[in-house]
Amino acid sequence: MRADARKNYDHVLAVAREVVAEHGADVSMRDIARRADVGSATLLRHFPTREALFEALLCTDLDALTQKADELEKSQAPDEALVAWLGAWVSFAQSYRGAVALMAAAHSNPDSALYASCAAVHSASARILVRAQANGLARADMNGDDLFGLMSALGWLVDLPSFAPRADHLSHIIASAILPNRANGGAEKQGR
Repeated sequence: MRADARKNYDHVLAVAREVVAEHGADVSMRDIARRADVGSATLLRHFPTREALFEALLCTDLDALTQKADELEKSQAPDEALVAWLGAWVSFAQSYRGAVALMAAAHSNPDSALYASCAAVHSASARILVRAQANGLARADMNGDDLFGLMSALGWLVDLPSFAPRADHLSHIIASAILPNRANGGAEKQGR
């Protein structure tokens, strides 16, 4: 990419990040182009679809999230890693209003620009779950698809203003359902 094209790309991406932070994932491409002071054709040349724009916006954060899973697997007990993973997911979900719905839709669509990132998060989730199951700590009747579904539902819920303040509590409820031996201990630790 030429230097001027790269500068333009970076500018559009920075403006898109601001607009999405302010208005959520439902913001129109036209509004982003207008705010970046570029034409729609310029925006579409860099990001031909809404998903391509979100892939560019989310890529760094999703890579960091996947890296977090690797760190948790190496540094935490299996049940603690799963709890921390859910917490990291909630933090991610709250940083991009509406992104979780886009990811859930892209999860089963290999043609989506978000598919690879979703697959990496899904794979990381499945590894963390399998590790907890192998240690007899997590329910044996669920798989990585189930965990990704629960995470998506949790991400959608905490995206709603009425549930956002309860994000940690909801995360612990889900963790307790997945890790049945933590049901009482986790609530006591949280003072609930």
